[in-house]
Amino acid sequence: MADAITEATAKLVLDEVTGEMMRCELTQRTQKRAKKAAADKAKAAAPAQLKENAPKPKEKTEEPTIDPDAMFKQGFLEDVYKERPVKPVVTRFPPEPNGFLHIGHSKAIAVNFGFAKYHGGQCYLRYDDTNPEAEEEKYFVAIEEMVRWLGFSPVKITYSSDNFQKLYDMAEKLIELGKAYVCHCNDDEIKAQRGGADRGGPRFRCAHAEQSVQINLEKFRGMRDGKYKPREAFLRMLQDINDGNPQDVGPRSISGVYKPMQREYGRLSLTGTVLSKRKILKLVSEGIVRDWDDPRLFTLIAIKRRGVPPGAILEFVNELGVTTAPSVIQVKRFDQSIRRYLERTVPRLMLVLDPLPVVIEGAEELELDVPFSPKVPEMGSHRVKFTPTVYIDQSDFREVDSKDYFRLAPDKSVGLYQVPYPIKAVSFSKDEATGKVTEVRAVFDKEGKKPKTYIQWVASGSRKVEVRIHNSLFKSEKPDDAEGGFLNDINPESEVIYPNALVESAGFDEVRRRAPWPEAAGESELGKGGPESVRFQAMRVAYFAVDSDSTDDKVVLNRIVSLKEDAGKS
Repeated sequence: MADAITEATAKLVLDEVTGEMMRCELTQRTQKRAKKAAADKAKAAAPAQLKENAPKPKEKTEEPTIDPDAMFKQGFLEDVYKERPVKPVVTRFPPEPNGFLHIGHSKAIAVNFGFAKYHGGQCYLRYDDTNPEAEEEKYFVAIEEMVRWLGFSPVKITYSSDNFQKLYDMAEKLIELGKAYVCHCNDDEIKAQRGGADRGGPRFRCAHAEQSVQINLEKFRGMRDGKYKPREAFLRMLQDINDGNPQDVGPRSISGVYKPMQREYGRLSLTGTVLSKRKILKLVSEGIVRDWDDPRLFTLIAIKRRGVPPGAILEFVNELGVTTAPSVIQVKRFDQSIRRYLERTVPRLMLVLDPLPVVIEGAEELELDVPFSPKVPEMGSHRVKFTPTVYIDQSDFREVDSKDYFRLAPDKSVGLYQVPYPIKAVSFSKDEATGKVTEVRAVFDKEGKKPKTYIQWVASGSRKVEVRIHNSLFKSEKPDDAEGGFLNDINPESEVIYPNALVESAGFDEVRRRAPWPEAAGESELGKGGPESVRFQAMRVAYFAVDSDSTDDKVVLNRIVSLKEDAGKS
């Protein structure tokens, strides 16, 4: 026992600084002390000027913009071109004119028109008008408008109905050659035959492919004569099931004109909404939304009305890229892509949703020169009038202050954007019936500290506008899974209206005069674009665009997207 104690004590050494008996780690402790002492000595010897000029933390850099042609230069579309590297490339966009296009079609437009354009070619807009009962003129018009709004011009507009007889004769010829057959499979069966949902499984033909030429001709003529119900029978090509080009056999192939090439890529859809024509019609007919262009929907005419720029949609599709797998994207990712686009392309103005007058005692009228964007000097600046009475948002004033609150409160100061001095609230008035604050009286705080927060404001005489804040139309990510169906998933707060909002007058007029913001895609020059091309960021509020309900006497604004989330805002 004594020997053990002696051995242990022999391994201990004295720390002369603390008087402690230490084990062998004393050397490490001594080294740390010496290093700290040297750092403290250097810090004390450094001139005060060096401390002042010490490098500041790096500011957050802007996210790099993506090459607008990236999806054509790499991946799936690059491989497609390499299969047949010819110029010029000729493509087609073949929509059915039986409804309005939705966000998923924007990918098809961007790919089909963009692919041809990138390779120096042209794209046809070919209406697949083979179902006269479901087609209306308004759909033909709207489809072409959306194509042009996205910045593309068809080389020619054609109609399948112009070639009905020719197509029918060629179809019979294909049947006689044993290259086509009449099929009765449903969608799930066809999907399984093509390798399943991810197309990674084995491919196989259905039993109908074994029918004789005579039976197929009889059935096909029965289709012509109305013997079958819609989708009960259709003509399929008999081709190599492992061939990646479903167009290897077809009317043009057998005519000897050329051998078309088709490649299938994954569709684009969004969660948290519905894109089905039938379901949107239900929403319209029951008055849940105004029409097919209601900003809460994701038809292209609705997205356009909401104020989303066409260039933002093209950038979104380009960001996603093109693969064979379907793209099911959350709405918040779509919104974030739009937000990034707007951040660098639209001017900033001041707007208050719920105005509260603030009378600043002793203040005089001023005229301020305010930049449209601190990040984009090329946007220029505009004049903003400051008046002794200004309007702030009701949410920027509290009757009772707290330590974690940095906006206006009794005996507390806050900065007004671009105004030389902060203001301090000295009193306020309330409506006794409602309890709502109706006016705040304040003074300039010329001696106080620099305020921690600056808020937006507008002057007396600012323009009154109606502001519509659109939230998600549905409460869940999967409305179709809601108990009782998608109509039971409607969000009661999907639209919030502020009828008495105020926006700075001169700045708004200047922004409207210089629209579109930005000049891009189908809004490529001054004055080219509808009311929705008047876009701006309302500082500390959201991004907005003028709605088509606006008149000469009344301006209506739609929220395009919210600003970046700031959980620490107080």
